[in-house]
Amino acid sequence: MLDETLLDAPDDLALADRRGLLRGAAEAGARVRTAARHAAEAGIADLHPEGRPRAVLVAGPGTAAAGVADLIGALAGAAAPVVRLQPTGVAPAAGALRWALPGWAGSVDLLLLPTTDGSEPGLALLAEQAYRRGITVVAVAPKASPLAETVNGSRGLFVPMAIAPNEMPDEYAESIAASPGALWALFTPLLALLDRVGLIEAPPEALEKVADRLDRTAERCGPAIATYSNPAKTLAAELADSLPLIWTEGIAAGPAGRRFAAVLAELAGLPALAAELPEALPAHGVLLAGDYAAGADPDDFFRDRVEEQQALRARVVLLRDRPADGLTAAPAARELALGHETAISELEPEEGGDLETLAELLAVTDFAAVYLNLATPGRTPH
Repeated sequence: MLDETLLDAPDDLALADRRGLLRGAAEAGARVRTAARHAAEAGIADLHPEGRPRAVLVAGPGTAAAGVADLIGALAGAAAPVVRLQPTGVAPAAGALRWALPGWAGSVDLLLLPTTDGSEPGLALLAEQAYRRGITVVAVAPKASPLAETVNGSRGLFVPMAIAPNEMPDEYAESIAASPGALWALFTPLLALLDRVGLIEAPPEALEKVADRLDRTAERCGPAIATYSNPAKTLAAELADSLPLIWTEGIAAGPAGRRFAAVLAELAGLPALAAELPEALPAHGVLLAGDYAAGADPDDFFRDRVEEQQALRARVVLLRDRPADGLTAAPAARELALGHETAISELEPEEGGDLETLAELLAVTDFAAVYLNLATPGRTPH
């Protein structure tokens, strides 16, 4: 059960936050600025590519790398296919993971290696294999990592991962990997790169707007802001003990919703399902009428709830980045949910470019997942 009193106790939240997750979410804007500077210092702004890559391959471990691949694919659209190379291995450990290039990959393709670790032998082997095939390799990883030496030695482009002033990769490796700021540390340099090669529009001024939007969102969602006026705390309280059905609409909302489902599972221990509208309606409609429906058990009123674990009930989370007056499936989504007595949480960012609206959706949902982690007994790791 979520301890809602803890949500409005900033000092207690700070004590519970052993991995610095709130700090990582709050510093996302600063991370974008530092990462953009690292990208410029690495020479990305001076690149003069001969043309667009045929395809973009992305390889890296964990939720952050998966999110980067998904975000790049959504933003690139039809400009080039984006393929995430899935890791294989016997354990989710740096030394056990391996990646393989598809047989068709060649000199006209681009390989991106985002990782918060950089010690993965499998990524080093992948970079060497790509070099032999003539594939351009760009990596974002900790500065002193083995991957940095490999990529630099194979004539690839390496960008040091942006970290906060009080973080050291060897001492705070777990905190860095789990932090919401890790996504932006890996994603920002690659945005700058893909802007140069013509796949995504992300000039320096757009990245500065992203950092500003992240800062403003952090002010609204910070631990000192009361739940009633804090969108992230409100969302966390609404999702407690529920099965979130995350329905998304719009280019930016799709990957934001899928990432939200991933971090809810990884940080908050809460299962969630994400789908894009309008396909979400038939895909999840049966869940609203089955065992997860609000009125699934007519005898629930008479049951003893003191020692019995509460059953999960579906709750729709509607993430949108389209104007309300445009072509939208939102009314049909609301009608379906309310027709089954299912509560709805809605999140729609302020107006702005695709990157700005994406940043706000990611920031609010990251904060919400962190609050669920910190305010739910038994879910905060030691």
